[in-house]
Amino acid sequence: MSGRLWMPAVTGALLALTAFGQLALRARRPASAPALAEGALAAVGGLRSIAAEVIWFRADRLQEEGRYVELAQLASALTLMEPHTPEVWSYAAWNLAYNVSVMMPTHEDRWRWVFAGLRLLRDEGLVLNPRSPELLRELAWMFELKLGTSIDSAAPLYRERWKAIVEDVRARGAWDELRMDPKEMLHVEQSTGFTDWTDPQLSAIYWGAKGGCSDIVQQAATIYRRNHAK
Repeated sequence: MSGRLWMPAVTGALLALTAFGQLALRARRPASAPALAEGALAAVGGLRSIAAEVIWFRADRLQEEGRYVELAQLASALTLMEPHTPEVWSYAAWNLAYNVSVMMPTHEDRWRWVFAGLRLLRDEGLVLNPRSPELLRELAWMFELKLGTSIDSAAPLYRERWKAIVEDVRARGAWDELRMDPKEMLHVEQSTGFTDWTDPQLSAIYWGAKGGCSDIVQQAATIYRRNHAK
């Protein structure tokens, strides 16, 4: 197929996917999203791989220019086009939690973007790629570094918000909302002696252990001990 014939199709597909990305960015997978997603994929058709390459190229340019909010929209489109490619989910979540969040004016606003990145990995990326070591590592790393340390000035608020979430889930016995298995949690407690799930480092240990990330598990354990020795 000549460039003149497929370029209009790719352009149309990109417009459809960008529209989907904007909706997904506002609220991950709203009720109206499935129909739009199907329409977007139909628009791409056989040019799906070409469109994905165009989006990756555009995303690289936006990152170089520091246009992270626009990049987040394209990243949402990439998760639609390549849902079983772990790199896509890692890329999108990292951008939300680390790039877009620090552009926000308040710590509360930052938390919304950080939490969006966390949920993107946990509730979508890992649901579609449950055995991905890369995604399990990224999620564990986000808990350890972004929530559990002070590299971000808003980290104390992140920990407050996470503590409130865990306490609510624990009170209702609804660990499934956090995609966590009580049996596996008990195993972590028995093997480490740690029991405070409001500490993000324990979540880092949980997800790091699932991904076979011994380095993250060890680092998180060290920080956990330091936190609870005070």
